[in-house]
Parts: sequence; structure tokens; C-alpha cells
Amino acid sequence: MPADRADPASAGDTVEVARTKMLAAVAPLPQELIGTEAAAGRTLAATLQAARAQPPFRSSAMDGYGVRAADLALGRFTVLGEALAGRGYAGGPLGACGAVRIFTGAPVPEGVDVVVPQERARREGETVWLDVPAPLRTNIRAAGIDFKAGDLLVRGGTRLHAAHVALIAAAGIGSVSVTRQPRVAVLATGNEIVQPGARAAPEQIFDSVSFGLGAMIEDWGGKALRIAARPDETAAIAAAIEHTLGEADLVVIIGGASVGAYDVVKQSLAGLGLAIAVQRIAIRPGKPTWFGTIGGKPVLGLAGNPAAAMVCAHLFLRPVVHALLARESDAAASVAARLEGEVGDSGANECYLRAMARTDAEARMWARPFDNQDTSLVSVFAAANALIRRPAGAKAAVSGTVVEVMLLDRS
Repeated sequence: MPADRADPASAGDTVEVARTKMLAAVAPLPQELIGTEAAAGRTLAATLQAARAQPPFRSSAMDGYGVRAADLALGRFTVLGEALAGRGYAGGPLGACGAVRIFTGAPVPEGVDVVVPQERARREGETVWLDVPAPLRTNIRAAGIDFKAGDLLVRGGTRLHAAHVALIAAAGIGSVSVTRQPRVAVLATGNEIVQPGARAAPEQIFDSVSFGLGAMIEDWGGKALRIAARPDETAAIAAAIEHTLGEADLVVIIGGASVGAYDVVKQSLAGLGLAIAVQRIAIRPGKPTWFGTIGGKPVLGLAGNPAAAMVCAHLFLRPVVHALLARESDAAASVAARLEGEVGDSGANECYLRAMARTDAEARMWARPFDNQDTSLVSVFAAANALIRRPAGAKAAVSGTVVEVMLLDRS
């Protein structure tokens, strides 16, 4: 029986309990005011409402001639002037048999209640004959058709995308209050770790996890502060963390937290005042994951194996980053899917299997776990687009069984 199944009493906190403890230890960061042009990717701190209607006037939906609908049967009109986008007709209310040459987006003059497309017009000088289309459409956009004064535009806590920026700008808002981006220090530990691009000895491997986590943090709205890897030495690890504590809002340490002779991270940080809130978690992969604080600053420890670290980053790091941003996290969101293949029993720990999810021709979702779930395999995690969650104590399941699936971020 694997070691992580042998002693349920020492398995650690459940995933949900661990995540709750972590979130209880973090608070949203301060707000800052930025220009709307720089708002993409930032998290809105306060809900925005429209100060005025958009558009604030009736506007023409096309180029044509604006007339009174009651006069359409006459067919012949006198052109009295024109209305352009940004410059309306200044001639006052439209009278009988009068027409205004109007262009798309222009304010519709008082009295006009239909715009006849220019393709239906024949003009000679200041006289125009209009061929009334059937069915008749007004081709006039009502004032406030997009949004009205007081309408909710974007809720606070929303990460702003391009469409949000366009909407905010359409409302005339030139600056917005956003939550400051969390600065997340990321440190990989291990005698075997070397920087990508450096010369590696035969017994060494390249640091992949801190680079992967750094990219995830940026994707989730934070600012990654990647620290060069440190060997399994207490003084080196302590010095690196002490140096970054003043700058970082959150510290993430990879590796050195299991039960081996060289797993010295917690010991390294004890002198800095580390207070442990989560000692270990009943999860596979990633049981050595831990969480604590140093002087109130959150510190998350992840397992050294790449897949274990990145799986637990989705489960714990992402919601902590979102909490710092005052953003509602969807890290625990899941969907139902049919299992494609077979899985064994989960044992004493909650399990997350790297998988490939797909939707069939009948819009049913399927999830196929990868055959090799070795936590050292970066390639398997890179290929996965989902995690199959298996509760603790779950029995073996066959193909077609409905399972819980967590979809990963994949563009």
C-alpha cells in the first residue's frame, strides 16, 4: 500500500479545509487609480455605473433621408439640410414634406420618425423622391439603447478584458480604481536545480516549476517575482526569503517540504518567525503542500515535483491570488463529465488526475486520464486540459461513469 494511504490520521487537512485556512489569512490589497487605456488585465475594485445614456440622443442606423412617417405616401420631399455624426441638423422641428439628409450615427432631428435608406432615394437638387421599402423599418436607434444612466456596467472584482475596456470608455470613464497587482515571490529549492540555459551536470535538471508558476501567476492577475533557485541549505533559503519579504505580498516556495533529510524549508524559515497554519494536505499529488505566515505575510509551500506543484497551484495558489485581488475565485469550480477509460480507487486522499477533456458530437463531455500520472512529468501536465477529481475513499470506476472535472486554463 502506498505510504500516503497507510495512515489516514496523519493525512492532513482536506483540500477544502486547507483552502479555507489559507483564504482566512489573506486580505485584499489596496486600490490604485489607473487610466482606462491601461485597465486590460487588471481587477476592478469598485462597481461602475453609467453616468449618462449611450447614445444620449436618437441616432440614425444608416445613411439616408429622415422624414415624417405620415408623409411617406407623398413620395416627394424637399431637402432642408443635413445631419452628420457629431453635428446635428440645426433647422428645428421637421415640417410636412421636409427631409433631412442624414448619416449613420447622426442625431435624428425632432419630428423625424423614419430614415429611408439612400439606396431608396432619387435626388435632383433639393428635391428627393423616396421609394418606401416594405416592410417599413424606422432605422432609428433609441436614446439609451446601449445603456441608460444608472445602469450597471462592470461589477467590482471583475478582471477587465478588452470588451470591458470598450464598455468603460463608451461610458466616458477615463480612469478606474483597480486592486493593486499582488507581487508573488517564487523560489525553487533543490541541489539538483539549475537555470534553463545554464550548463547542467549529468545529475542535474532544469528549473521548470518556478517558470511555470510565474506564468500562471501572471495569467491570474499577479506579478511574479521569480527568485533564482537555492540549494537545500537552511542559510541560503532563509536569506533568499528574508530578502524578498519586504517586497512580496505572497511567497511561494517549491520543494524541500517532505520528510527527507534535505527537506529543510520549514526549518529554514523558523528563524524568520514562520507560523504554520496548514502542515500537510490529504491530496494526491501534492500531500507535502503547506501554508503559513511570516509576520502576517502568507507563505505557500508546494511539492517539488512539477505536476504536484502545478496541480496544487490551481487548487490553492490561484484562490489566494484572487483573494489578494478581491476577486471571486473559480478555482474549485467543476463540471460533470463521463469517464473515458478506467481509474482505480483513490484511497485515503483526494486525488486529481491529469486528463484530456473533450466534447462529443452530442455535446457530452468526456474526460480521459493520462496513463502515466507520474508527478515528475512536465509533458503530461502540459498536454492536459483538465483534472479529474476523485474524492477520498472513491472506489474504482469504469468507462462511462460520471466524474467531476476541473477544467484548466488553456487558450
